[in-house]
Order: sequence, then C-alpha cells, then structure tokens
Amino acid sequence: MLVSRTEQTGFRRSAVAFALAGIMSAPALADTDKIEVIEVWSTAVKTSALYLKEQEIADKQADHVSDLLRSIPGVDVGGAHSLNQRITIRSMDDKDLKISIDGAAQNTYMYHHMGNLQIHADILKSVDIETGTNSVINGGLGGAVRFETKEARELLQGDDRYAVRVSAGAATNAGRNYSLTGFGLLTDDIDFLAYYNHVERDNYEVGGGKILDQNDKVIEGTNGEVKGLEGDVSDALIKFGWNIDQNQRLALSYEAYEDEGNYAYRPDMGLATDMVFTNGLGTPLLWDTQFTRDTVTLSYDLELGMTSVKASLFSNTSELYRDEKGWLQAPARYHGSAGLVTGEAKNSGFNVLAETNMDALFADESHTFTYGVDYIKHDTDYVLKTVDANAVLDGGALQSEETAKNLAFFVQDRIEFANGFVVIPGVRHDSYDIDSKVVDNDFSEFSLSLALEYQVTDNFLVKLSSTELFKGPEIGEVFVGAGLKDVENPNIKAETGVNTELSLAFQREFGNETDIRLGATLFDTNIENYIYDGATRPNATKWWDTWKTNVGDMQLTGYEVYAGYNVGAFSAQFTYAKAESDLEANKQYIDLDKYQLERTQGDSITAELGYYFEQYNVNVSWEMQVVDDVPAGKFLGGATKDNSKDGYTVHDVSASWQPNSIENLSLRLSVENLFDEFYASQSSKTGVTDHPLAGEAGLFLMDYEPGRNIKASVSYQF
Repeated sequence: MLVSRTEQTGFRRSAVAFALAGIMSAPALADTDKIEVIEVWSTAVKTSALYLKEQEIADKQADHVSDLLRSIPGVDVGGAHSLNQRITIRSMDDKDLKISIDGAAQNTYMYHHMGNLQIHADILKSVDIETGTNSVINGGLGGAVRFETKEARELLQGDDRYAVRVSAGAATNAGRNYSLTGFGLLTDDIDFLAYYNHVERDNYEVGGGKILDQNDKVIEGTNGEVKGLEGDVSDALIKFGWNIDQNQRLALSYEAYEDEGNYAYRPDMGLATDMVFTNGLGTPLLWDTQFTRDTVTLSYDLELGMTSVKASLFSNTSELYRDEKGWLQAPARYHGSAGLVTGEAKNSGFNVLAETNMDALFADESHTFTYGVDYIKHDTDYVLKTVDANAVLDGGALQSEETAKNLAFFVQDRIEFANGFVVIPGVRHDSYDIDSKVVDNDFSEFSLSLALEYQVTDNFLVKLSSTELFKGPEIGEVFVGAGLKDVENPNIKAETGVNTELSLAFQREFGNETDIRLGATLFDTNIENYIYDGATRPNATKWWDTWKTNVGDMQLTGYEVYAGYNVGAFSAQFTYAKAESDLEANKQYIDLDKYQLERTQGDSITAELGYYFEQYNVNVSWEMQVVDDVPAGKFLGGATKDNSKDGYTVHDVSASWQPNSIENLSLRLSVENLFDEFYASQSSKTGVTDHPLAGEAGLFLMDYEPGRNIKASVSYQF
C-alpha cells in the first residue's frame, strides 16, 4: 500500500458524499476538509468495506479491473480473459450487482462464458463499491459498483488551458499498450477530453510454465502458454462539459469500446476444456470474435442552495459477434448451429439523485433527504445467419428478442441528533415489466430500509442497518438465443429478501503523521424465491432439460475486517473476509437443499505495505493475497465430479518514480505474481465436471491466471 500523504482526523460527516456514495456498511474514514496530494492521473477507490487511498491504486498500473479491486475484502474479479471480467461481491456474481459507468448501466448478461464488464482501468477517475445492498438508493440484491471516467478540469495543472498526455507500457507476460489523451478548455466555461487507449494482448504463460490437469499432470499438446487470449482491445472516449454557471454543469460523452481476436469459444472455462471440445468434435480451437460497446451519456449537475442534483440520460449498446461456421467441422447434428452469430443488448434509461439539507427547519436535529428516480430498459436481440454445407450464407436465419424495464422511486432521511445518534429510514418502490420467453408479467414491490448509527466517541462509530431487497426475473442470455431456447414459466416469482449488517469503525490519530484505523462488518443476507437458471424441469428425462425457476431461499452470512496503520512515510493495511452461502430448497427442489453459490470463495486475507521516499519522489509497495481452499460440496451450476477449489497465495510488488528534474514524467515498474503461482481465481470456473466428451476423467475447468508478469510504463504530460 502506497503512502498518499494525507492527514486523517475523525469520521466522514459530509451528507453529500454520504448520499452519492450510497449508505455504506462501514463508515469511510477520512475528513472531507483535508486535501489528498496525489498524482492527478489516478483512480480513487471508495468502498463500504474500508477506505483506500488513491495513490496506491494509481501505482498498480491497472490494465484489468482485477488490479483495482481484488484487495478489497469481500470483492473478487474472476476471469483472466479480456472478455471475462466478472466482478463478485460476497460470492454473488455480476448478475446480482448493479454495475454502471458514468451512470450508464452495464448489466447485459450477454453470454454465460463472459462477464458483465469491459473497460480499461486507465481511464477511470473513481470506483465506488457498495458491498451488499445497504440502502434504498441502489436496489438490487448484492451491492453496486459505480465507475466514473476522468474529466478535463481535474487533470489540468496550474494555469494550463490544455494538455496532452502520452503513455506506453509493456509486460513480459504478455502484451503492450499505449494511450493518447488530449484535454483542455475551449472557453472558460467549456472543457473537453479526448482519450484513446490500445492494448495488444498475447497468449500468456501460466505460473510454473506448465498447464496441468486435475492430477497435476502436464496436459498433452500444451507448452505452458494459454491459447485463445491473443487479441486487440481499444477504448476511445470523448467528453464535453459546459459550466452553465457557478451552480450548473452539463456534460456529454461518447465511448466506443472494441475487443477483437481469435478467441477460445468458452473464455471462462480454460484451455483444458476447450481442447477436449476441439479434439472431440473436430471444431476449431480459436474463433473469430468481436465485442463492441457504444455508450452515449448526457449528465447534469446542479447546486441550488440546500439542494444538490445529479442526473444522467444514457444509451448503452453492446454487441457480440462470432463467426461460427466452424460447427460444420463437427458431426452433422451440430451443423444447424453453423453460421454468423450476433447478440445485441441495449440498456437505455435515466436516473436522478437529489439531496436536500433541511437543518434550518428543525431545532434539535438535522435532516438530510436523499431522493430520486431510476429508470432502465433492457432490449436484447439475437440473430444467427445460417450457412449451407459449403459454409456459404444460405439466407436462412434464427432470430429472437426480449425486453424488460424497471422504474424505481426512492427517498431516505438521515436524521442526526445532537447526542451523536443517527436514524436513517428509507423507502423504495420498484415497478418491473418483463416480456421474455420465460415470462410476460409485471412485478412491483415496496422496499424499506432502516439504519441506526451512533458515534460513541470522536473515534468510534457503530452502525446497524437492515434493507429489504427486490429483483425481478431476468431476460434470457443474449448470445445463445435471447430466450430462443428458454422454457416458459409464467409462475416464476420475483426475488425478495433482507440484508442486515452490523458495522464497527475506529480511527485514532497520534500526532500529525501517525494514525490507526480498525473496522469490521458482519452481514446476513436472505434472498427469498432465489432464481436458478439451471433447475431440472418437472418430469425431465434428460440432464440438459432445465429451466429458470425459484428453488428456495438463499442465505449468505459472513464478515469483513480491516486494520490500517500509517506512520510518516510508511503505511500498512490488512483485511480478512469470509462469506458462506446456503440454500434452503423448496419441496419441489429438495435435492438442491444446502447447495452453495457457484462463485463461493474461501476465506481471504490481503496485506499491503508501502513507503514513500520523499527525497526522490518514489513510491514502493508490496501486496499479498492469501485465499484458503474451498472443500468439495454442492454448488449451483458448479462442477459435478470434483468441485473443491484450491487456495493460493499471490504477491505483487511495484514502484513509481516522478523525477524531480523532469516535471510531468512518470515511470512505473511492477512485478505481478512475483513467485509465479499456478492458480485460478475462485470466482472463475474451476473443478472437474461430468461430460460425455471427457470420458471417465471428466472435464477439467480452470480459467488459468497468468504467471509472473513484469510490467513497465512511462507517461509524459505536455
């Protein structure tokens, strides 16, 4: 953990920050009156699990979202492939989280072999994470992740009116990237930012240099390199902002993201699995694949007396294309799948978040009202253009489309009393309408929340919160048919439940340069009418005869703990996280009783140490992540033959240098997976599962993470 040179005293009291970040399960530990001196090209990470300083994130040279988030207790990012960045919170996958970039919703459920997020971390200004749903502001089941991209005015230095930044980097394992950014002021009131980043990814080598199977034997035909990763990723962003007056700002942005390459068919399952299908069916190992996302966002900020407003209007269209003529090389029964496949998912909507401080109207307490509206519409479309036996388009096509929309209103009141006691009641109403192959129905629900907070001393805070949950059934997975093959289930119910949390936070400053901070959060999340996509249909005769239905009540319990210490230029931080899940199945699916979530992770520990050499303007850091084994058990959608998960220990070191003699030059060097660990994230696909093509040995699932990777980058701002 790198030193940010920040003074910290007491607890965060800002109502605006509190509202815009959501109700946090553990208070953020920082005084908003203090200014953090950091390099401007950085990414600030806020989380309800603990407080992280900006500088440590900036020096991780993040080119994958996992570089930003894996040190946060309760959070993991599975998926080593660029198409498979999959955020999990407390073992709940990204389908149950609310993920947005600049206010534009990202949840698409495009393809079960992919994650819900594609973005290059370099352009991110901030990441705000809510571990667990702790307020009526966000809704959803498992929490929220809000990404915001950089803005021109915040990057300009001194009296500069414009600037250009160039950056280039390379990694031994394996790839290279460059970026070019121009930003500045067109007039005193109008600013702009134009950003382009390009990444060339190569196939990397796993830890230890050998791709092993479930028996620790080298897989025949491999040489330690994971095939199916090589491709190009580009991300372009254009933003214009207009400061209408001192109290109003209007901003328009357009982002174009593209990921293209000859990729593995199942990027989440690993090379061993793809080789079994290739050898067993005669299909190609690599498939021409292209993912694109185009996002337009119009945002408006207003400060008017005691009220602040943030509003955004967005349209976000993602498209996944793949040339699947290779199915003609498989046995004849698969030829119907051959052709050119396109899946499109469009999210459009708007959101308004307002906050009004009404202290002047009350004598004995202060009231801060947070309220707003959130509307989103999901439209999906699937097209398979079929080919004949000679791989020539024959004019035939399979097509399907679905839609769902949700309108939510919410309001909460933060009531602060003079004795340090705080009460936070809230109410939310969701109106959800879905038209899919599974169900065509409307769902609506009122959700209540109540939080009690007490500042025992200036340094010690206690908070207890309980929030009701709601989530309607999802539309179908886009790339495999947008519901085309789904089975109708008009009686499916929405998921509801309650998330309850108890948080403790302590921070004490000793002198001007020393402080200690401690915190813990205990949580209990109960989801009623839990929906499982792979439930066996009544009277089914085949193992693949499944449908989407309610299977019982899912309970998640656990805790997150952190401790931090700063003294002068040295800083240290330690975290521990534990989460368990357990399904209380209904009578129809009693065979699923006591099943756990597929993305269940073992207990995890992170340790971060950092030191800032002020004389040379050099930051150095060391980070360790230790994840415990997960014993074999019963997991929804998980491996069936051997579903135990191996633990792992990964070390990363990094250093950054801004030479005093060359202003605006930054140099960074890091070594990820320092000791070349052979491992896979436990929130990725793992284990051995039964499959006819794999025979008695079973299908080995392992989304291999890269081995030792030395990364260097240089950037200069003109």
